[in-house]
Amino acid sequence: MSHIAQGGRTRTGRRAMTPVQLASAAVGAVFLLVAILGFIPGITTNYDQMQFAGHESEARLFGLFQVSVLHNLVHGLFGVLGLALSRTVPAARGFLVGGGLIYLLLWLYGLFIDHDSSANFVPVNTADNWLHLGLGVGMILLGLLLPPRRRPATAGRHTAEAPRER
Repeated sequence: MSHIAQGGRTRTGRRAMTPVQLASAAVGAVFLLVAILGFIPGITTNYDQMQFAGHESEARLFGLFQVSVLHNLVHGLFGVLGLALSRTVPAARGFLVGGGLIYLLLWLYGLFIDHDSSANFVPVNTADNWLHLGLGVGMILLGLLLPPRRRPATAGRHTAEAPRER
């Protein structure tokens, strides 16, 4: 039995989320989780060497991704935005495509700056650069390719293409 009632609403009367809205909420939730994990010693190695910002921060999320307090706060902001903007289809799509473009810009930024200079204030390292490329492309694809509406329920319906077996 489906939890979605007729008309695209749940049994509680709330409108069911579309695929693009679900993607926005899921991406937002992952960003929030990453922000929290960035502040947990052990999950973030060299936690005692974390700086507010700048390339001097030696903290590494999962021992790989260079993070700082600022970097973790940005992840948290993206998480809150993803969840908040998942409420409507246009806002969810805007978050995914716009956020993806921001991450592609961060990828380019990370490619061209000297990682040991003051320009690396976020901070980023090579692992972050590859992650930013993947996030940028993935978010844009989700925002552009996911349908803005739910597919109609087909439970209990039979198509004419395949005859029913008796």
